[in-house]
Amino acid sequence: MKICIVGLGLIGGSLAKAIKKNTHESCFGIDIDRGTIAGALAQEAIDGEMTIDDLAGCDVVIVGLHPEATIKFITENADKFKKGGIVLDTCGVKGEIVRAVEGVCIENGVNFLGCHPMAGREFSGFAYSVDNLFEKASFIMTPTDRTPMRVVQEISRLAYNIGFAKVVVSNVEEHDSVIAFTSQLAHVVSSSYVKSPSLLKQAGFSAGSFKDLTRVAKLNEDMWTELFLMNRGPLVDEIEHIIARLTEYRDAIANNDAQRLHDLLKEGRELKELSNNS
Repeated sequence: MKICIVGLGLIGGSLAKAIKKNTHESCFGIDIDRGTIAGALAQEAIDGEMTIDDLAGCDVVIVGLHPEATIKFITENADKFKKGGIVLDTCGVKGEIVRAVEGVCIENGVNFLGCHPMAGREFSGFAYSVDNLFEKASFIMTPTDRTPMRVVQEISRLAYNIGFAKVVVSNVEEHDSVIAFTSQLAHVVSSSYVKSPSLLKQAGFSAGSFKDLTRVAKLNEDMWTELFLMNRGPLVDEIEHIIARLTEYRDAIANNDAQRLHDLLKEGRELKELSNNS
């Protein structure tokens, strides 16, 4: 299988390294940054550089760009992909991506499958890519009723071969709804939390809980702005829900209501324990 990864950032670069480490597939790269290509070649993360005109020879093209750039790249180059080949994206939102590119791919005889590797770091760029980023991660696929089953099966096998621990098949609505809670809300909360005036006083007073809650505040604001706005409906719902819950805690503490506070804390612990067992 001949694979090309478009965009060798953290995710694209890590996919390339994992493919080279764990499979026998050939892997090539496209990136506008010459230093990134040079680094990928030097580290043998790719077998070589490609141009857009080379895409017609690739069985699988993985587009590892930011959401808006992903839509632009696929729609503008849909006629350059291999007929019958497979194009994947890696974006953290699926509905808007799939709606924008699936039709034009089908019109050009190309199979598109929305995908989301559930892994990341608080850094970006090829320099931070690693070959084991996906070892304990899920690989989500969101096929539609126009996606051939062979495509789902082929990419599922590839994901396991790359090193993903679990492949999850979902639909775009479920994906975007759940991701608003499990990923996007966490980034909003972390970014909000570090804006306290107490942040600059925390040295010597912080430990694991502070590090856990602030880690993802170190985000790529360009990418996350696009992700948040593309999924604004489900994300706004989750933000409104957490505001309501925080209000309950605030009121119990402000009113010195020990029983209410105790019940809220117990409820949270029990829900967390339930989720661990599900």
